[in-house]
Amino acid sequence: TMDPAKFSRKLWGARKQLILMLAPLLLLPLLFVVPPKEGKCLYVVLLMAVYWCTEALPLAVTAMLPVCLFPTMGILPSKKVCPQYFLETNFLFLSGLVMASAIEECGLHRRIALKVLKIVGVKPAWLILGMMITSSFLSMWLSNTATTAMMLPIANAILESLFGNLETLKENCKDKSDPEGDSRVKMHVLPCEKQVLTTENTSEQKNLEEVRREAEYQMKVWKGFLISIPYAASIGGTATLTGTAPNLILVGQLKSYFPECDLINFGSWFVFAFPLMLIFLILGWIWIAFLYGGLNTRYLCVKHDERAAAEAKAKAVIDEDYKKLGPIKFAEGSITFLFIIFAVLLFTRDPKFVNGWSVFFTKGYVSDAVTGVIIISILFFFPSQCPSLRWWFDSRASNTPYVPLLSWRKAQESVPWNIILLLGGGFAMAKGCEESGLAVWIGNHLQPLAQVPPAVAVIFITAFIACFTEFASNTATIIIFLPVIAELAIRVNVNPLYFMIPATTGCSYAFMLPVSTPPNSIAFASGHLMVKDMVKTGFVMNILGILCVSLAVNTWGLHMFNLHTYPDWARPLNASSATVATHAIATMNMTG
Repeated sequence: TMDPAKFSRKLWGARKQLILMLAPLLLLPLLFVVPPKEGKCLYVVLLMAVYWCTEALPLAVTAMLPVCLFPTMGILPSKKVCPQYFLETNFLFLSGLVMASAIEECGLHRRIALKVLKIVGVKPAWLILGMMITSSFLSMWLSNTATTAMMLPIANAILESLFGNLETLKENCKDKSDPEGDSRVKMHVLPCEKQVLTTENTSEQKNLEEVRREAEYQMKVWKGFLISIPYAASIGGTATLTGTAPNLILVGQLKSYFPECDLINFGSWFVFAFPLMLIFLILGWIWIAFLYGGLNTRYLCVKHDERAAAEAKAKAVIDEDYKKLGPIKFAEGSITFLFIIFAVLLFTRDPKFVNGWSVFFTKGYVSDAVTGVIIISILFFFPSQCPSLRWWFDSRASNTPYVPLLSWRKAQESVPWNIILLLGGGFAMAKGCEESGLAVWIGNHLQPLAQVPPAVAVIFITAFIACFTEFASNTATIIIFLPVIAELAIRVNVNPLYFMIPATTGCSYAFMLPVSTPPNSIAFASGHLMVKDMVKTGFVMNILGILCVSLAVNTWGLHMFNLHTYPDWARPLNASSATVATHAIATMNMTG
């Protein structure tokens, strides 16, 4: 007989294969319980949800399941499913990713980071703020993962110059009640005095206690640094449409469900989400600085000279790193210029509160995707060295090969194509929900929620999504729930954006677990953070995030998107679902 512990280990080892085989079988009853077409679509949606949450298949492979399952199960023909994988929203996302790879290629992001840190100074609380501002700004344009991966080594270099070696710090944190740790710490502090081990001098004890307290405090600051970077990257990603995939899924699904709705584009989203990001970032900084000792009066009074020396050393490290970058190169300047044009053109295309430049073109022809692709096309032919007229007339000048700002090979390597497939899978899934009538069927079952006041519903929805996204990828979470949330809004006669915007923002607020988002995993993999650190900090961050979103949607969001009125663009779908419902009731009455 096999030992139960060994058997459970074997089960755990084969869990992905088991999920792959068992999930389709366990979900089969749905096909008989739910009306035929809706049931088939629900089967595919839940199967994809299970695979996404457990990662039994790679996320991108699961995203391609609609291509095989929708046509074979008679939900949607393949000519309707396949185009969903490269909508204009994906082109906007792609242009954001290519722009980011150009910024990374020339090292511009590192220059920005070090410049900000030079400005904020080296007191721990201010340094944490500097780290958070930089991470959030960069992740508005780069991917959250790339931002975190770049900021962590910079943070570690600064911390080592402030507090010395991490291993020594850990050693000094050991508790005095443990005799081995006791002798080790004492030996470390006073190696020359052998009698330390025998004589328990009170002043000595005090001295050691101080060293330990100091080391513990420094360890806390170290953790605060590491934890603030992924959090700030996640918060920063919400401020622009291209900053994180869920924002683009919102735009794509709005186009699919409510073709008449053109309220959300790059400019209008930024005006709504940027102030929200700032408020949340400041609250998050206060909480992290409070929890990890950055905002601490003790810091100001004890051992001022030692600390001043450490801070001077940290400042020197930042200055040294910045000096190494040298003067701004032609390529960096060019990319900065193109990047500013990229942002300005996206903001001013159709900012809603004034006429944008899109009025010079045929109405409805030019979208954010067009703007993005125009700018990134320039990256592939604009020279990375300053062009010189002299070179043409100088016979002795060497024939240097022409190098553009970005090569296609580099773009191809650095663009995460799996995310583009994931977006496509989300749009295909939304299309299936809509065409099969599953969205309407779910909406009918959400009728009891009509009694909940909309403002309370917003908090519930954001909280639910923020909790769910701790265990599943942000993109998968929003793909699964947006159709349901849109349908719920129509049922309770609320502007769909009033529920969809908080849900979209909330799904980026995954702070509690290392597995919640790639940035959390990267920070956790550095080995200095514990799960309990993340849960403790992240729990309050989640609550702050939910409250901030609720505030934003009920104040400036309400006026920006007219969320207090039920819009005309949401009527057609409502009318069609109403006719379906009345038709169903009529047939029931006839059969009855």
